[in-house]
Amino acid sequence: MEPLIYTMVRAADWREAEALGEYRGSAEDRRDGFLHFSTAAQIRASAAKHRAGEADLLLVEAETAALGPALRWEPAAGGKRPGLFPHLYGALPLSAVRSAVPLPLGADGTHRFPPGIP
Repeated sequence: MEPLIYTMVRAADWREAEALGEYRGSAEDRRDGFLHFSTAAQIRASAAKHRAGEADLLLVEAETAALGPALRWEPAAGGKRPGLFPHLYGALPLSAVRSAVPLPLGADGTHRFPPGIP
């Protein structure tokens, strides 16, 4: 559907991923059985709902074409959020990652996204 998808990764988890060559997900991802991603249009709401006020995050951008059939577009749990969300059923290979940039908090406590994220 979308050529690029995004996830927010804690810095310590990303350092582990770099050592392993793949990102295996957060504790929340492992609990749910898949890695949670968002589109560019969804990521701000996802940050506000799931990572509000959380510092030391990276915004990871991945290419959907590199993820194959392990990537599925599904409704959010409980169907409470509109649209389909990208869920990756498996590890994220670092070869599919286009960028991983800091996602700092602003003075108001909300995340400051890089240009290009609506």
